[in-house]
Amino acid sequence: MALVERIPALLRERTFRRYWTGQTISLVGDQISLIAIPLAAVLILGADAAEMGWLKTAELLPALLLNLPLGAWADRQARRRRVMIAADLGRAALMLTLPVAYALDALTLGQLYAVAFGVGALTVLFEVCNTTLFVALVPTERYVQANSLVNGSRSMSWLAGPGIGGVLVQVLTAPLALVADALTYVVSAGYLARIKPVEPPPAPVAKGHFTEGLRWVVHDRSMRALFSASGTVQFFNYMFHTLFVLYVTADLGIDAGLLGLMLGAGAVGGLVGAVCGGAVVRRIGIGASLVTGFLGFTLPLLLIPLAGGPLPLVVAVLFAAEFLSCAGVMIVDIAAGSFQMAAIPDAIRARVMGAFRTLNHGFRPLGALAGGLLGTAIGLRPTLWIATGGAVLAVLWLLPSPLARMRELPTSEEEPAPVGAA
Repeated sequence: MALVERIPALLRERTFRRYWTGQTISLVGDQISLIAIPLAAVLILGADAAEMGWLKTAELLPALLLNLPLGAWADRQARRRRVMIAADLGRAALMLTLPVAYALDALTLGQLYAVAFGVGALTVLFEVCNTTLFVALVPTERYVQANSLVNGSRSMSWLAGPGIGGVLVQVLTAPLALVADALTYVVSAGYLARIKPVEPPPAPVAKGHFTEGLRWVVHDRSMRALFSASGTVQFFNYMFHTLFVLYVTADLGIDAGLLGLMLGAGAVGGLVGAVCGGAVVRRIGIGASLVTGFLGFTLPLLLIPLAGGPLPLVVAVLFAAEFLSCAGVMIVDIAAGSFQMAAIPDAIRARVMGAFRTLNHGFRPLGALAGGLLGTAIGLRPTLWIATGGAVLAVLWLLPSPLARMRELPTSEEEPAPVGAA
């Protein structure tokens, strides 16, 4: 009995448990594909740096181009769960084309590009529907707990997924490892098929339907502040990540094995942040948690350009930076996800999230480009100082907004109000 009481209340509910289990398995599969597809390009097809850049572009482009139109389309659908099932099965089918082509000695880079783009497009479709399904499954007072569980699964996938993917690639070769990824999508679809939540009604088609989500993001003060802070972090973080691997290996002398362990430390930090994030939000409130999380995410990264001296000290500093930063980002994700779920009206939910993601994803290639140009012009370490320092300043968007002073989750029918408002 005591053991049952320690299980989070939501996981004792069959419908949410099935939803969460499918999400967890699918997230692990995503991590497998993140390793297996690039390795298939390099090891099987001998892709060079330019071709790897095109592959990454094909992967990222759907999020930039399709979030807004697919969000508008999803809000007009009555059965979004069925759309998610179709997206899962579509991703599985696309993934399976790669091992089939490899077995027939017909695998090409063009096919990898097409599959990366197709899977990315179906992932966008899945995610814009997922936000609406989430609120149909979870009562408002449990948004924080539910987001903690989902983000805990994401952290576990960061921790376990690359290792599983690496073993599968080693044993089966990269293309055949993608069979496992395809199966995770099938399992996710199976769990979604076993739940039947009451979904919000579809939004009527009216003038301005396509841009309504974008207008809501821009005009809502709290959402605008969150978008501005998130966009700033996205820009500077992608500037940072463009140069991170090159910097720690070329300038700091960290080998691939140690780098992998550092990333593992980040995954552990993310898991700790996911476990503790719900308690942090309950204790200090949504707004203070967002401010704390943004600072916890960005401030530790200043340690990376600061690192120097004997190798053991450098390694210890980098481990601490990865661990603390990933713990901070989980607190951001839990608090921000809960706020968005509560604040956005059901009728425009997919459009708002589509607009929010479109705007945020737009900063990623800009940050990567700026990082490459600055790194070439002024050097790696100075560019990393700019990237990490700029990311810390993102919190300045939050501080003057109502969001920073918010303690409880708002309702989706009204403008989010600060603490103490009538």
